[in-house]
Amino acid sequence: MKVRLFISLLILVSLMVACSSGESDDNSSASNGDEVVIDVFNIKVETTDQLNNLVEEYESENENVSINVTTVGGGQDAPSALQAKFSSGEEPSIFLLGGLSDTEKYSEYLLDVSDMESAKTAIDGTLDGATIDGTPYGIPLNIEGYGWMINKQIFEQAGVDPASIDSYQSFVEAVETIDAQKEELGIESVFAFSAKEDWVVSQFSSHFTAPEFDNNIQTAFETDQLNLEYGDRMKEYVDLFNQYNYQPILSLDYSTSVEELFANDQAAIIHQGNWIVPSLNSIDESFVEEKLGIVPLFVESDDEGKIVAGPSWYWGINKEKDEEVVEESKKFLDWMYTSDTGKDLIVNDFKYVPAHEGYDPEDISDPVSREVYEYLLDEKGKIWANNQYPDGFFSEALLPEFQKYLGDQQSWEEFEENISQSFTEMR
Repeated sequence: MKVRLFISLLILVSLMVACSSGESDDNSSASNGDEVVIDVFNIKVETTDQLNNLVEEYESENENVSINVTTVGGGQDAPSALQAKFSSGEEPSIFLLGGLSDTEKYSEYLLDVSDMESAKTAIDGTLDGATIDGTPYGIPLNIEGYGWMINKQIFEQAGVDPASIDSYQSFVEAVETIDAQKEELGIESVFAFSAKEDWVVSQFSSHFTAPEFDNNIQTAFETDQLNLEYGDRMKEYVDLFNQYNYQPILSLDYSTSVEELFANDQAAIIHQGNWIVPSLNSIDESFVEEKLGIVPLFVESDDEGKIVAGPSWYWGINKEKDEEVVEESKKFLDWMYTSDTGKDLIVNDFKYVPAHEGYDPEDISDPVSREVYEYLLDEKGKIWANNQYPDGFFSEALLPEFQKYLGDQQSWEEFEENISQSFTEMR
């Protein structure tokens, strides 16, 4: 009897172990205690610290997940560095896409994100910049807007009310008024446009190309013609800022423009977006609240100014990675945008304008980001047309031709002709 009882118990224990083992096969490696490593390729240098903080928070809640972040600046280096990762077989698990051109370029690697919570809660239309043939392949990073970022304090000291700028001509008058008082104001220049940076020049151009493309992302991506229908107004703006810019303009980079001149009250106007808020906060916490403002550009009409606003970047997931890495990557991005902790960090640490539902607009802490959000809601935002340019266009064609014009090496007509030809050839 004892022998039979012992054998029965032994069989029962064996069955329990077998069932336990079978159940564990259905769980992810992270759930089983095996470490899952996610490699993230990030180009948003200005929020590197914030992303690292978010990763640490996620890792503390998911002890078997390890996330490695590689950050490369958003100019010429980032696309080359990402391409090098894929070419060397060290492709990341999660990486940023700059629009439909990048989405098409990496399409063979990209996961359909339709079933993710962070895709289902994305604000209507915000998935378009990473959607091909009706399938979304990226989660919008945030909503960003750009135009002329101004130092309101300098404007007010010069007797200029930013709210009174309601046309191109009133903008010109404001610039001339400030320039006439440079010494009294203690500033180096009115503008600090960083013409050394290809991405700044590319973004600036979008004000003038977006309306040519009917402000439609798909149209901008599919067209093989760039006619610069609003080239005359673009030239007016370029000649204006070049005349009143910190010189030499061709060697003025982002750091000097934003972190040295603008942040230290040495320039009144730069061409940037609300992504500079974290950088400014790290230098002077009072600057954003007390001094930072945004002024639109008047392109199609002198009666209505607009800024460029919408999702600028999208998180893509590499479907070619091991299944457990793909699943944990999905969980990480969903947590980032839909969990209470992630949402709090997105708004209060990153200072992002969220591209997802479930956020209170009042939680957008800085006034300029709220203003960007209002421009978008009031339909006074243009698409990120520059993100739909042919691959390599802004660095290999637009920037060098733009710099030739600024350096008096060619006429504006030659500039337009050359970049239009390159646009068609590179498409």
